[in-house]
Amino acid sequence: MTDAPKKRLKIGEVSFEDLMALVQHGPDTFVGVAPRYPWGRLFGGQVVAQALRAAQFTVDERFGIHSLHAYFIRGGTHREPVRFEVDRIRNGRSFATRRVVARQSNGAILNLSASFQRDEESVDVQPSQLPVDIPRPEDIEDSGWGQMLERRRTSPGFGRSVTWLRLAQDLPADPLMQACGLAFISDAAPTGAARAAHPVQIDDPDLRRAHFTGASLDHAVYFHRPIDPTEWLVADVLCHTLVGARGITVGNIFTADGVHGATIVQEVLLRERRPNDETPQGSPQPDGLGGKDT
Repeated sequence: MTDAPKKRLKIGEVSFEDLMALVQHGPDTFVGVAPRYPWGRLFGGQVVAQALRAAQFTVDERFGIHSLHAYFIRGGTHREPVRFEVDRIRNGRSFATRRVVARQSNGAILNLSASFQRDEESVDVQPSQLPVDIPRPEDIEDSGWGQMLERRRTSPGFGRSVTWLRLAQDLPADPLMQACGLAFISDAAPTGAARAAHPVQIDDPDLRRAHFTGASLDHAVYFHRPIDPTEWLVADVLCHTLVGARGITVGNIFTADGVHGATIVQEVLLRERRPNDETPQGSPQPDGLGGKDT
């Protein structure tokens, strides 16, 4: 843990390791940088990854993350750092549990629960398989951002999105840091499936921003097998239902050679704009929702 940069930075001016270099401010309390993104508010995947990193600092290194569940409470700002307060819920022989609250001056912006498991030998069965009907990333237009994330998305059918994505920076061969990298990029995949289920389909990004507002409401990641987030990964996501302006999406993340690394579940707000709409709470998505880029 090193001193965080003092000045306000744009996302292209920091590395992923800078985001993870949390500074300890008292017992089980850590502070991380909050760079400015093109759409204004913080990227939810960043806050999730930083909260996971804070939890990791309080867990024995023999335990690895196996699941996290996060609620986005309000949008974060780049105008001040983010404070992460860790609660050591349980330390067991096989499992450890942590709760992390991310705060800024306007209050809590994220609440995360994380469960860690000590390595144990068992069978390894993978029923889920990498789809064979998807284009290669070089054949899809890049929709990444900030010199940190590469993303190539396609919608092959109703209520489905397939996204190639990777962290566009090197990481040390550290499974803890790689888990944080996976948590970061996993928030850039689910919303497209909810959009693909909506009866109103708008291809033009500017028109779509004018018509819809949206945010991530909550986000869960189940970590199955170690995978490198700096290599191309495939997120195959389905929207299971869209009601009350909320879409439930469930997806599998695979390596390019078919290893099922993680499962993600997200509830997405997808609201058609009305006069005098309030800005939604949660994590605004960098994909045409909430006035952000595509």
